[in-house]
Amino acid sequence: MPPKGHEKAVRRSIPGLSSLPRPVYGRTESLPNRALTRRHSHPWVQLSYAISGVLEIQTSVGRFVAPPQRAVWIPAGIPHRVFSSPHTEMRSLYLDCSVTTWAAERCQVLAVSSLLRELIRSFSELPVEYVEDGPQGRLAQVVLDQLAAAPKVDLMLPLPHDNRLRQIYRSLDQHPEQQTTLGQWSQKLEVSEKTLSRLFLSDTGLTFRAWRQRLRLLSALPALEQGERVTDVALACGYESTSAFIAAFRQQFDATPGEFFR
Repeated sequence: MPPKGHEKAVRRSIPGLSSLPRPVYGRTESLPNRALTRRHSHPWVQLSYAISGVLEIQTSVGRFVAPPQRAVWIPAGIPHRVFSSPHTEMRSLYLDCSVTTWAAERCQVLAVSSLLRELIRSFSELPVEYVEDGPQGRLAQVVLDQLAAAPKVDLMLPLPHDNRLRQIYRSLDQHPEQQTTLGQWSQKLEVSEKTLSRLFLSDTGLTFRAWRQRLRLLSALPALEQGERVTDVALACGYESTSAFIAAFRQQFDATPGEFFR
């Protein structure tokens, strides 16, 4: 979560649904504080989405981050935890597996177009037991059509499994601004730098440098979404200059922070 966002989070309850009232079910929730859920799974697909705030879905393989222009697709049966930044307005969808046969069976981040955003917003205002064979049911089908066409984007931080790399991850997660090099980590962990470098590639598919940069940029999203100054966020994430941060941000998101959140 954000560089300044390690304050204690409020435990968020999980809906006690035994089944979905309709094949597409909308859940609306306002979360004024930073919140998290315990690890859990559903027998249905979940689209975790917020019209404001930043969500983070954590699974055994990685952290999937979604500002308002993105949503996280969570297939049925995958254990996950949900983190949210303060002042998050959730408009999540629960989808019966019978209406998502076209979908991938792994977590992924989807781009949310202006049209899809407004469709989800409108759908969330319908009654829970909406009329399926009328306009309300057709709206649900249009939402599904737009979800099927939504582009996939790379907003996932792969999590290492090696115990030594996990130590590095935990340290950088708490303090993304630290400048400890891989060589310095190798001395602390009493393993060669070459071994650590090889482990990062095999465990995450990224070099240490690329992995750390992605961690920093994803950690910056909640603070930027809440309107904090780019300079302050850049320094809190370990960048020596605002220009270096903006260049890295543009490389990752194809936009400057101002363009991205506008």
